[in-house]
Parts: sequence; C-alpha cells; structure tokens
Amino acid sequence: MAHPLYLAFTVSAALVTALLARHVHRLRILFLLVDGLGLVAFSIIGCDIALGVGVHPAVAVVFGMITGIFGGVLRDMLCNEIPLVLRREMYASVSLVTGAIYVGLHWLGAAPGEALLTALGVGFVFRALAIRFKWELPGFSGEGIRGFE
Repeated sequence: MAHPLYLAFTVSAALVTALLARHVHRLRILFLLVDGLGLVAFSIIGCDIALGVGVHPAVAVVFGMITGIFGGVLRDMLCNEIPLVLRREMYASVSLVTGAIYVGLHWLGAAPGEALLTALGVGFVFRALAIRFKWELPGFSGEGIRGFE
C-alpha cells in the first residue's frame, strides 16, 4: 500500500505481455527466463516490504511468495491462459525458496545488498534449471499421484 509504483509496474508488465501474447510463443524460453527474473525480484520485494513492517520472518516469506506469483497470475489471466502457478511447473516453489533465502540471510545479519543478490541469483538459477530440465511438481490424476510412479 505504501509503494503503489510496484503495483503499477506489475499491471503495466502484465498488460504489455497480454498485448504481445500472440508473438511470445516464438520466444518461449526467453519469455520464461524474463518471467523467472520478475518472479524472484517481486518475491524479494514482497519479503522486504513485509520485513519492513515487522511481520514474523515466516509470514514475510509467504507474503513474498504471494507478491512474486501475483504478477504472473494477472498476466496469464489477461492472456486467457492457465496461470503457471496452477500448473505442475516449479513456480511458486521457486518464489518460496527465493524468499526463504532472502529472509534467512536478512535474519542472519547479512548486508542488504548481499542478501538481495544472493537470493536473486539462486532464485533465478533455480527457475532457469527448472525450465531447462523440465522439473515439475507431482500432480494428482485418477490413478494416484503423477510423478511418483
């Protein structure tokens, strides 16, 4: 609420993506990587704001995850797509790990820039590896849990 610029940036990015959606399929990997960078950046921003108002570190990680995934959900809804977070892809997990690293380093007393760059780097690499190697979460089907066969 104190930083409406973040919301304006998220909505603007979602609208631009919605307008360019029909051309994005040609650049799918690049799109996913840039989206991954936005995911981890907004996850860290959400954690930082939550920590700034004094919430418990675990709550800050959850707030960071919500902030991180919201932009992608909004974008996918505007593009009439199923949001990435509702698919089996490693998306919310990346946000959660990124936030946990950032908040953990903050709690351990790391310098702010150090915590930021470490969480950003690890989160982005995690998302890039998940895209490259098609890491997915297990899913439910009529026969049981897919991915645990």
